[in-house]
Formats: sequence, structure tokens, C-alpha cells
Amino acid sequence: MTYLVLAAIFGLFMAWGIGANDVANAMATSVGSRVLTIRQAVIIAAVFEFAGAVLAGGEVTNTIRSGIIEIGMLEGKPEELIFGMLAALLAAGTWLFVASNMGWPVSTTHSIVGAIVGFAIAGLGWGAVQWPVIGSIAMSWIISPLLAGFVAYMLFRSVQLLILDRQDPISCARRYVPMYIFLTGFIMSLMTILKGLQHLGLNFSMPEAITLSAAIGGALGVSGKLIINRIPIDPNLDRKFHYTNVERIFAVLMVVTACAMAFAHGSNDVANAIGPVAAVLSAVQSGQVQAQATVPTWVLLLGAIGIVAGLLMLGHRVIATVGKEITQLTPSRGFTCELAAAGTVVMASGFGIPVSTTHTLVGAVLGVGMARGIAALNLTVVRGIFLSWIVTLPAGGILAIIFYQILSMIFG
Repeated sequence: MTYLVLAAIFGLFMAWGIGANDVANAMATSVGSRVLTIRQAVIIAAVFEFAGAVLAGGEVTNTIRSGIIEIGMLEGKPEELIFGMLAALLAAGTWLFVASNMGWPVSTTHSIVGAIVGFAIAGLGWGAVQWPVIGSIAMSWIISPLLAGFVAYMLFRSVQLLILDRQDPISCARRYVPMYIFLTGFIMSLMTILKGLQHLGLNFSMPEAITLSAAIGGALGVSGKLIINRIPIDPNLDRKFHYTNVERIFAVLMVVTACAMAFAHGSNDVANAIGPVAAVLSAVQSGQVQAQATVPTWVLLLGAIGIVAGLLMLGHRVIATVGKEITQLTPSRGFTCELAAAGTVVMASGFGIPVSTTHTLVGAVLGVGMARGIAALNLTVVRGIFLSWIVTLPAGGILAIIFYQILSMIFG
């Protein structure tokens, strides 16, 4: 019972760190483009992060849970696994707490994977780590920002060609922005229906999923069209910035993509907190180490509550840092970043690949920046973010080794 209580507390602490740090990355573009205030961003994120974690958080959990460590080496050693997962949660949560206090946008996926690898090396030796799995996860950390950057670049180029570079950008925005809203709703709905609802007992065939997703996207598109048509156009606003009225139209779309990004983040990163909790739970209940374990709904709820609490208490610091310092954002640029990043994250979540939301979003922001020219990027800030990514892996691993030794001395 003691182990279960500690797992719940440490898992809550880890989820709190995710909310304080990574959720800020998910909402930062909305705040940076001045579409949402920090308070509004926090409310939207709280609702959709919770929904994403509970509805679509099951797939990735299995990868974090059983893919990183050679389970066979833990045969007959459930307490080793329990100590290791507790140490990993505490280590990753501690690092995220430090980083969030400093305003550093780091990867929670890096933190927990580094921590689990650290425990495995300390408790079982180098051979306990599934290095090919680590390699594939590491590749996803490279591929996901490149993919998100490419998608964001192409999306923003389409915005430039269809709307911004036209003679009458306002009428073009009224025509095409509802289509972008449809695309957002369709992508998010399709991935959620196909991958996120299976563990709730809801299974749809591909034609059914496509039809339902198209209906949801269509409903969002029509709603967006009605709202956009009611936005008054004030020519005086365009005197200082030629696209002010166009950006007001994009602001409607930005709210939709902000919700999508929060949902995508909740679906992917809740695994970082609940995966080790699920491992401890299965070891305590069965008395043995199992390669697979079902994730109870209360564990998903635990992760979702922790994420929302961290966001409410400390998320504003990293939101302010990321949203205003990488590059100058407008609603059209912010929408492009969020849709590209959300699509990449949800797709990875559906396939069970734990990607970093931080990496993906920064890649998308870089893609938008490159579409406007390299001078649009604050390379000093970008270098600092890259450096924080490098430090996170060893920090998680070293802290996990320390906490593992302490837990082993106390309970072993």
C-alpha cells in the first residue's frame, strides 16, 4: 500500500511538472500572438488537456511502460521495478520543477525517458536498457521537429499564397479560413476516434471514422464561417499594419487550434506521468513484473488533474518566455505553428511514439520563421532552448540514480 501511495504522489508531482512546463509550450503561441490572454489560455488548456489525457492518453503509455527496459531482467524482482519507477517519477518531476521555476522550456519526454534509463543502468546494468527502442525514440525527437517544421512551412506558404499576397486579403480570409478550421477539426477528430477511444470500448471502422471526423470538421468550419462573417471590418486598423483585419479573422482559427494543441498535448504527454504509475500498480497487484498492464481510468484522471494543477500554479512563466521570445507571432503565424505541431503530436500519439511537444512546437515555429526569412528568428533564444534539451536527458538520469539509491536504502 505504501508503494501505491508513493506512486500516486510522485505521479501527481510529475504530472504537475508537465503542466507547469510543457503545457506552457502548447499554449504559448496563442498568448504570443495576443489572441488569448494568459488567463484565457490557462482555462482552455485546463479543459482540453484534461480531455486529451483521459480520452486519448492510453496508446503512448504502453511504450513508456514496457518498451524502454528489458523486462526479462526484472523477472522475480518486482521491488526493483517499483523503486526504479518511483525514482524516475521523482527525478523527472524534480527537474521539471527546477526548469519551470527558471522559465526554461524543456522536454518532459526527455526527462522521464532519461530518468528511466538512469534507473535501469544503476539497478540492472547497461544491458537492461532496450537501446534500439531508445534509438527509435531519439530519432522521433529529431524527426518530429523536422516534420512539424516542414508542415508549418508549407501551411504558412499556403496562407501567404491564398490570402496574404492577394489584392483583397480580407475577402480571401473570409473564404479560406473556414477551410483551415475544417482541416483542424478533421485531423484532430480522426486521430482521436481511431486511436484514442479504443480503451474506452469505442471502436470505429475507417469509413465510419472518416465520416464522423468530416462531420465534426464541417460543423466547426460552418460555425467558424458564421463567426467570421460577423467580424466588423475597420479600414482604420490597417493603417499601422496592413493585415490587421485579416489577423482578426485568423484569431478565430487560432482559438480552434489552441484547443487542438492542448488536446494533442494531453493525449501524448500524460503518458510520461502515468506510465511509471501503471508499472508500479501492476507490480504491486500481481507481485510480478508484467510486460503489459492495463491503465485504470483513475490513473489517467490522476495524470490529467496533475497537469491542470501545474498549469494553473506555474504555467504562466514558461508561457511568457516561449510565446514572445522565439519570433514575433501573429494569429496567422501562430495558427500555422499550432496546427502543424498538434497534427504531428497526435499522429505520433496514435502510433504509440512518445515525441516531445517542446521539440515539435519549436520545429513548427522555426518552419514559420524560415518561411519569412532567417532574420525573423531570435537565434540566441533558439540556441538556449537547444542547450536546455541537451541538459535534460543527463539531468533526469543522474537524479534518478540518486533517488533510486535513496529509495533502495530506505525500503530495501
